[in-house]
Amino acid sequence: MRGGSLSEKQEKNEELPLPMAPIVRVMRKNLDKHKLIKREVKVGMNKWLAKICADVTKKMNESPYPSVDYGLFRQAIQPYENVEHFEKEKKRIIVSLEKIKEDCDSLIRDLDRKFKV
Repeated sequence: MRGGSLSEKQEKNEELPLPMAPIVRVMRKNLDKHKLIKREVKVGMNKWLAKICADVTKKMNESPYPSVDYGLFRQAIQPYENVEHFEKEKKRIIVSLEKIKEDCDSLIRDLDRKFKV
């Protein structure tokens, strides 16, 4: 079959929620120059960004006020902004737990040496 599969044609005719060019520009700006971006990644990013936008907007819509201000926007995006902070905190806790584990292992070895039967 010439011209690609049926699903590829359907995908090309599919209406995307956001213009593709600005999204691809941002992606290219943050990727190495030699990397290619597959179409399904571009489409996926487009749909994901639209979903995030819808989720944030729904969160802002929960406000009883008649207008949406920047403070409300900042509050609505906070879970997405905190992801990086949570990842750093997770790594810090893991390092701390590994240190505790090493200390416990050392104490067990000391006990085994001192109270060897």
